[in-house]
Order: sequence, then structure tokens, then C-alpha cells
Amino acid sequence: MKYIISLTVAALLFSTSCTKYEEGPILSLKTKKSRVANTWVVDKAYENDEDVTDNFDQYELYTTSDGDATLNASYSIGDFTFEFESDGTWDFQDKKENIYFDYEDDAADEKYQILKLTENELYLRESGGDLELQLKSK
Repeated sequence: MKYIISLTVAALLFSTSCTKYEEGPILSLKTKKSRVANTWVVDKAYENDEDVTDNFDQYELYTTSDGDATLNASYSIGDFTFEFESDGTWDFQDKKENIYFDYEDDAADEKYQILKLTENELYLRESGGDLELQLKSK
């Protein structure tokens, strides 16, 4: 019995020694799809190493494990407030190293490299761009 327990512990240690994403997690009992499914808000945003979080204060991303996505945003210019909502889908690409959002309005379509994916945190780097988003669950 000790031998079986030792093998099980060793297997767990070796299987978790490397992580898929730059910032983790090392181990999760939830599937990647179920970790993506959430209501996300932008906690931090950086572009060219400059903090641009204020540009994303009113963004909310709702994703399901079935691959549906809804992006809601509102922003103000002077006395005018604009609201934006777009429905679409999301899907993993490149062996789940990237995530692609495809919205009905093509202006918001984007591919991101996944840096971190936990139940409450999703860190993304814009593919071919300088934008990094740190999302947290709402």
C-alpha cells in the first residue's frame, strides 16, 4: 500500500512540475473550459508597459463553458455616454495556449495568448500587439 501511495504522489509531483501558462496555475482540478466560464472585469491593463486600466473601467466580459461570449462596455466622452454590447463566441487555439473571441460585430474580434488561467484570474496578451489584460472574476 505504501508503494502505491508513493507512486501516486510521485506521479502528481512530476505531472505538475511544468505549467501550460507563463503565470500558472501549476495544478487545477477544473477544466480549462470551466475556468474560462465566468463574468470578467478588467483589473489591470498595460499597453507598451504603460498602465491603461482606466480605459477599461466599464468593460465586462461574460463567457460560458459552451463557448458563448458577451462583451459589454460603456464609456463617456464629455457629456455623452456610449454603451456597447456584442454577442459572440470564444474558442481555444494552438493547443489551448491562445483564446480567440469572435463577435457578431467584427471590430471586437481578437486573439490573445493566455498567460494565466485560474477560476478567478485570466491574464491575456494581445496577439501581435502590446496590450496585456489582467481580468478578475466579478
